[in-house]
Amino acid sequence: MSAAAVPPRPLDGIRILDLGGIGPGPFAAMVLADLGAEVIRVHRPQEAEAAARAQAAGQTAAAIGTVSPVLDRGKRSLVLDLKSEAGREVVLRLLPSLDAVIEGFRPGVAERMGLGPADLLAERPELVYGRITGWGQTGPDASKAGHDMNYIAGSGLLAQLGRAGEAPQFPANLAGDFGGGGMQLALGIVSALLRARMSGSGSVVDAAMADGANLLWAMQFGFEAQGVWKEGRGQNMLDSGAPFYDVYTTADGGYVSVGCIEPQFFAEFVEKLGIADRLPAMARNEHRHPKHWAAQRAVFMEALGSRTRAELAELFAGSDACTVEIRSWAEAEADPHNRARGLFYRDEDGVRHPAPAPRFADLGGAAWAGGSAPGPVGRTPGAQTPGEPARGESGPEVASGTGTAPEVLGGGEPYVRPRRAPRVGEHTDEVLASAGFGADEIAALKETGALG
Repeated sequence: MSAAAVPPRPLDGIRILDLGGIGPGPFAAMVLADLGAEVIRVHRPQEAEAAARAQAAGQTAAAIGTVSPVLDRGKRSLVLDLKSEAGREVVLRLLPSLDAVIEGFRPGVAERMGLGPADLLAERPELVYGRITGWGQTGPDASKAGHDMNYIAGSGLLAQLGRAGEAPQFPANLAGDFGGGGMQLALGIVSALLRARMSGSGSVVDAAMADGANLLWAMQFGFEAQGVWKEGRGQNMLDSGAPFYDVYTTADGGYVSVGCIEPQFFAEFVEKLGIADRLPAMARNEHRHPKHWAAQRAVFMEALGSRTRAELAELFAGSDACTVEIRSWAEAEADPHNRARGLFYRDEDGVRHPAPAPRFADLGGAAWAGGSAPGPVGRTPGAQTPGEPARGESGPEVASGTGTAPEVLGGGEPYVRPRRAPRVGEHTDEVLASAGFGADEIAALKETGALG
């Protein structure tokens, strides 16, 4: 495989130290690692001890939550006691090689350890310091404990989610932790890195999950100003209020998603089901008027509820009616389109992973980037078919110093498969050596307990 066949990763050469945390911080770090950054995850000595006990008991670190096989993929693991002066000195020694630091502590904790932004940017002014909290770094609730549901409740978002007449329904922890928190942190760090490259000045990123969740509602705030969105659940076009944007039960107890908003898609939906004569008379696009919604819903429920999910999948296959059966993970993994793109892959332990997103290609490196060949690009010989369990070790990248070419998946929509998640402390000696620590210094740090 030629080097040119490997999809470019825009953060190659960027080095990031993740001081640790749960949920949105590790997710942001995973996204950055997927984009090519070298991410060094700090694990505490206690985590190393727990991992050692698990290993002795025949368990894995992932089984006890020390390492996530998905969120920690592509990262390196450094065991370090950040509360010790020796641990702090290690971070300072690493600083010259770092482009960014991530911390997910409650406000003030990093400062008490001497690892706050003022401490680190004083030593490296071009550093990007990314912070992730629930309520933000300032305000009366900044230090209050909470979780995703609390943050989206406090921001007003949760009150808008769910069906009319029912309790608010939280979407797992997608809106606060990951969409509003981790993804905003990753975007903030990338933006600040670009600013640092242009100006030479670093910055501090305050990514608050409440802020980010509020930002996700931007379109609806605009609709509200335009008079086409009402506050409250299940009353609007995109929140289950409209019959043409909702979920329906099928004859066999399955479910199907219907999203035929535009008039041409609505017309195809109606034609496929053969229900034109049962709907009220409506001009083009008039189906979007709320006065027709109750009548439409009754017809849709009967027409969709009288067919099985498989029958509906066959009926709407390849159509623009914006109607798709609701699939399980296994069904989605087996879907031909998802397989062609490598939407999922399995690691060497059979763990299901989401593919990195978005995809990148040099001009001409893929059909969608001006290339001529729509087929697979840069596949490693012997690589598994997307969606199938992997065979053997996922190829570490050239950047890791192994000399092994990265594995490219995704067929004509290529991406570099991330390395497996590290074992706790797997890269401690290697990372310290890269900062100029000698073998004697590393041994002495281990004696003090700073490295576990």
